[in-house]
Amino acid sequence: MGFTQAQTVKNDTTALLLIDIQDFYFPGGFYPLVEPEAAAEQASRLLHYFRKERMLVVHVKHAASKDTLIRALVAPQAGETVITKHYANAFRKTNLFKVLTQHHIKQVVVCGMMTQMCVEATARAAADLGFDLIVIGDACATRDLVYEGDTIKARDVHLSTLASLKGYYGKVFSTDEYLKEIP
Repeated sequence: MGFTQAQTVKNDTTALLLIDIQDFYFPGGFYPLVEPEAAAEQASRLLHYFRKERMLVVHVKHAASKDTLIRALVAPQAGETVITKHYANAFRKTNLFKVLTQHHIKQVVVCGMMTQMCVEATARAAADLGFDLIVIGDACATRDLVYEGDTIKARDVHLSTLASLKGYYGKVFSTDEYLKEIP
């Protein structure tokens, strides 16, 4: 499925939001996810593209007690915005909305960790605030969940979250689709 000019923008009105790609979600961290390395690799590709095109990059990190460093693969460079949050929604009690509006951003490209928590909360809020939303599914990761004694596999959690976002709140693409199809 390709983009149309109305669906995506390649200019200074698009921003990349990298959500919580932090050490605590990786093997050895206190809250490891399923295959966070693969998601971080895809996020790194997006980050490289946005930097090359000189488009706005915003790193969002969750305030936690340990392992709070942003993963080295996607670490901020000088001049890139870093926002520390205390809630799942990166807009809640932060200056994210102000940063985006000051840069005249109309479209946000969102990726990160965890798909059904901070990525979803931020994506829904972005859409509710009027931003055109694109979520990059293979640049997100999550973990198995347990509900009423049943284990819901990370893949199912991830896919159901992306399915609920797609079409209702915005577009969902793979990294390859986004990088190949963008005008």
